Amino acid sequence: MLKRRPLSACLTGILLLVPFLARAGDESGQPAPRFRAKTTTGEQFNNESVKGKVVLFEFWTTWCKYCDEEAPLVDDIAKEFSGKGLIVLAVDVLEPDQKVKKYLAEHPRSVPIVLTKDTNLAAMYNAQVYPIYVVIDRDGNIAAEQRGSAGERGLRRMLRRAGLQSQD
Repeated sequence: MLKRRPLSACLTGILLLVPFLARAGDESGQPAPRFRAKTTTGEQFNNESVKGKVVLFEFWTTWCKYCDEEAPLVDDIAKEFSGKGLIVLAVDVLEPDQKVKKYLAEHPRSVPIVLTKDTNLAAMYNAQVYPIYVVIDRDGNIAAEQRGSAGERGLRRMLRRAGLQSQD
C-alpha cells in the first residue's frame, strides 16, 4: 500500500498540470486573445485595427542570439509580404526601454518595435523562451505558433497556414 501512494500522488500531480500544459501549447485555430500594442513610433494596434490582415508577432530579447540571427530574415519577410496584407510586430520582452533603444541603434530593424510596457502580448502568449513567433490569420484566429528559431522555411510555412504565399 505504501508503494502505491507515491505513484498515485505523482499521477494526481500530472493530471492537475495537464490543463496548464495544454494552454502553453499550440493554439492554432483558436481566436487570438484581445490585445493592444503601441510601437516605439507611437502607432497603435489591436484586434480591430488588424482585421482583414495577417499578423506576425515576433517575441524577442536583446540578449537572444537566435533572435539576433533571425531579425534580418523577419525584416525581409515583412518587406516581401507588406503589399499582401502582412503586419509584423517585433515585441521585446521584459527589458528596460533604454537597453532596447541602445540595442536598436546598433542593430536597426525595419519592422515596428513594441516594448513590454506598451502591450499585453507577452503575457498572453507566455513568452519565456525566444524567439517566439505567432501568426494571426485574416479572420483573427491563431494560424500558427513557433517557440524557438523558425528559419526561413518555418516562417514561410507559418504564413502559408494564414493564407500568405510568395510568388516564387
